[in-house]
Amino acid sequence: MKARLRLLFGAILAAMLVVTTWASLKVPLWRAGSDLSDPWSLATLCDAYAGFLTFFAWVAYKERAAGARILWFVLIMALGNIAMAAYVLRELARLPEGAPIEALLLRRGA
Repeated sequence: MKARLRLLFGAILAAMLVVTTWASLKVPLWRAGSDLSDPWSLATLCDAYAGFLTFFAWVAYKERAAGARILWFVLIMALGNIAMAAYVLRELARLPEGAPIEALLLRRGA
């Protein structure tokens, strides 16, 4: 299961880096426009950030230090799924050998 999760989140990270790089080469971020008058653009943006906040709730539970929580909040809000995939990959790397996959969801030492 750990290998499958590494593959999944590694693929998410790679895909997001590729599509973000591609988009940045087509239109620089500072020139990108968003038509928030379109209801679906606004709904999609709200949905994405609701997902980011949901994921951050788990990160805030896992991370004990306020500084780490702040850092991950900024990274998740700025980089979205790139930061989220990196966080899961980091947590998978920290998972002790032989630990059940359920331990991934819990605080270390909990």
